[in-house]
Amino acid sequence: MVDRILEKKKWSTKRILTILGVLAILTLIGASYYYTKGPSKLSVDLDRIQISTITKGPFQENIAVNGDVMPITTIYLDATEGGRVEERFVEDGTVMKKGQPILRLSNTDLLLTLMSQQNTVYNTLTQMQINHNAALQNTVSKQNQLADVESQYKEALRIYNLDKKLYGEKVIGSQEYLQAENNYTYYLNKRDLAIQILQQDSVSRAEQEAQDKRSYQGSQEALRIMQKKVDDLIVRAQIDGQLTSLDAEIGQNKTQGQRLGQIDVLSGFKVRVDIDQHYISRVYNGLLGTFSFAESNYKMKIFKVFSQVTAGKFQVDMEFVGPVPKGIRRGQTLQITLSLSDEREAILVPRGGFFQTTGGSWIFKLSEDGKTAYRTDILLGNQNIDYYEVLQGLKPGDRVVTSSYETYGNMQELVLKKD
Repeated sequence: MVDRILEKKKWSTKRILTILGVLAILTLIGASYYYTKGPSKLSVDLDRIQISTITKGPFQENIAVNGDVMPITTIYLDATEGGRVEERFVEDGTVMKKGQPILRLSNTDLLLTLMSQQNTVYNTLTQMQINHNAALQNTVSKQNQLADVESQYKEALRIYNLDKKLYGEKVIGSQEYLQAENNYTYYLNKRDLAIQILQQDSVSRAEQEAQDKRSYQGSQEALRIMQKKVDDLIVRAQIDGQLTSLDAEIGQNKTQGQRLGQIDVLSGFKVRVDIDQHYISRVYNGLLGTFSFAESNYKMKIFKVFSQVTAGKFQVDMEFVGPVPKGIRRGQTLQITLSLSDEREAILVPRGGFFQTTGGSWIFKLSEDGKTAYRTDILLGNQNIDYYEVLQGLKPGDRVVTSSYETYGNMQELVLKKD
């Protein structure tokens, strides 16, 4: 048997399969490289996103705030004096007139102090009368003494003048003349002393009476104060208005200064508004705001700013400009748009959920054919309740995706499709 040389096949099945496997691997690597290096894409259903058009128009920075309707004036009722609630004359919600009694407290210690002060006034008055009578008697006694001295002085003067004449005529001797002269000098000095004593008595009496009067007036003033304290045990309305938040039940003990209730003036209303502390440097008296009520628009303005910040917010009081809405009631909450700037022209993008993800630094902008949206860097300025102000990156007519980007991750491009 003759051996036959077989020709070796160049493309065996095994070799072909190996080559195809290598090509597949290379293709996979190339595709992976291409998609890794290129922009990441995500298919998005058009019905599930919000597309907005960039516009140019009037822009005014504003913020939305909530305010509670309050009476224009509220007077708080505090216990001027502590005591036990004995009687309530009216109920919560009653419309009061100024001076009308609300409730009565009792305080035994206060009444005892009042009685003691009354006794002090009576004792002071009695002592004042005693001092006056004693001073009057003392003055009368000194006046009598002066009258006696005056009579003795006049008699000594008469004898002195007579003896002086007789001595000059050599009728009497020098001894008798000197005696008359000595008597005259003695009673003259005694009279002058009596006059001085009477004058000092007059001054002393006036000072004593003034002191007694001041003491009496002081005790009377103390009595008036104590009487007012007792009168304050009857709590009265300080102004016309509606009694609210009355917190006093018969038998309760109330301490001095404790809040009993309040009276709201019914002649008008104000609105107390809470504002984020971020805006505290931009809020001032006279700033305007608007709100809707019963399908009508109304204006308000700030007339008082409270600078204290609590829980990240500060408060302002606003008053109505023009008519007050009919039917508005205390305790209602109003949604107010507060203007923070003048109106100006600006490029605008509507507010949307995209801001929570991007912080306003970028946005998905649609291509001209509207089939894709790609990530575009932007710069936003101020905002209001409807729009953001666009400073860079967009122009009027551009279309952008303004709905939430929460599920897009780090995608660079959206492929817009409609199911």
